[in-house]
Amino acid sequence: MIAYRSLRVALLGGGSVGAQVARSLLEDRDELAHRVGASLDLIGIAVRDVDAKRSVDLPRELLTTDAERLILGADVVIELMGGIEPARTYILQALNSGADVVTGNKALLATHGPELFAAAEQVGAQLYYEAAVGGAIPIIRPLRESLAGDRVKRILGIVNGTTNYILDRMDTQGDSLEDALATAQELGLAEANPSADVDGYDAAQKAAILASLAFHTEVSVDDVHREGITAVTAAQIASAAHSGHVVKLLAICERLIDPDSGVEGVSVRVYPAMVPRSHPLAAVHGANNAVFVEAEAAGALMFYGAGAGGVETSSAVLGDLVSLARRHVVGGPGLTESKHAGLPVLEIGKATTRYAVTLDVIDEPGVLATIAGVFAEHGVSVETVEQSVATATPGGESTAILVIGTHGAREAALAATVADLAANRVVARVASVLRVEGA
Repeated sequence: MIAYRSLRVALLGGGSVGAQVARSLLEDRDELAHRVGASLDLIGIAVRDVDAKRSVDLPRELLTTDAERLILGADVVIELMGGIEPARTYILQALNSGADVVTGNKALLATHGPELFAAAEQVGAQLYYEAAVGGAIPIIRPLRESLAGDRVKRILGIVNGTTNYILDRMDTQGDSLEDALATAQELGLAEANPSADVDGYDAAQKAAILASLAFHTEVSVDDVHREGITAVTAAQIASAAHSGHVVKLLAICERLIDPDSGVEGVSVRVYPAMVPRSHPLAAVHGANNAVFVEAEAAGALMFYGAGAGGVETSSAVLGDLVSLARRHVVGGPGLTESKHAGLPVLEIGKATTRYAVTLDVIDEPGVLATIAGVFAEHGVSVETVEQSVATATPGGESTAILVIGTHGAREAALAATVADLAANRVVARVASVLRVEGA
């Protein structure tokens, strides 16, 4: 028997995820009530256009364009509108009115997270956001709760399904980036304007959220070094495959000791990188996501699953809803963010990584020694060198291809090495530069 009063739930947004959340609240009402110990009453769904076509048939009487009125009558507000405004204003309004909030808004959290968390803590409200990273994958709660007493050292994440699908097609099907993107758009995995995905903005927002949680430090999206996949070529994919690697767009968050000051900081970056095929992330195919966490006590942990989709992402939203609704029933303080360690965010030049550099070089005696000298000048150790058969250019000049793998070195030293190689007389062209991670 359920004795606790009904909890009033307001839903902001009726898109693919919002519609699925609404469907579950209506169709699974009794089961959810038994899990929570109270009925969850969907009191309304705020939308821009009540007549718009939706993936789920929703009762018209629940649809409204008056979000503010809906918020003021709710115990729990679920924000699935996306974007910065008016979502930020609505969430602050909900928190200040005493309502708890569930959101999947990665852009908002990566930009205004500290402001929202502070507002929630001030009034004793809860702010849950499992759906903001990784879709259905439970990664926020493990970092926020399960690993809160551990020391997370590093996170490697494939957190954007669109780019993973494109790079996977290029690797497994031999597609060009343009063809793979076109297929992704046909399947609805990529927008008509795919910049948020292929230019790395989406992954950078998620990296900021993960780093903030893992290192108990405020990290904004502006702190994240970002590179997308638009420069990745079929030749790079083939070269990576030849060396036993696969190219993935990675979100990397790690603790570092600043090599100049000796002070601990964090590095947060997004870029395409070569991953050994033996690494668990190499086996993440299609539009799936995965987050690989390295913690001091827990060791290596892998979180894998669907990174998007209305039905899948609604699972994370409903999980948050049930968790915070239980607090209303059993009482006690809400979950707040851990105290911040305040670690500095280090620029990418201070990170340590490895490079795979492909060069077109003049085919003449002493070239290898000259190339090796450039690496040595910057303190970068060469691990592997592979040379192809020399070919003649249209101008009659004979060139060869060198693929050089480095040991770990400071990013700044590696970047300076590549810049000097490009200016060297014996180098006809720097054909490709990719970082190597996960080895």
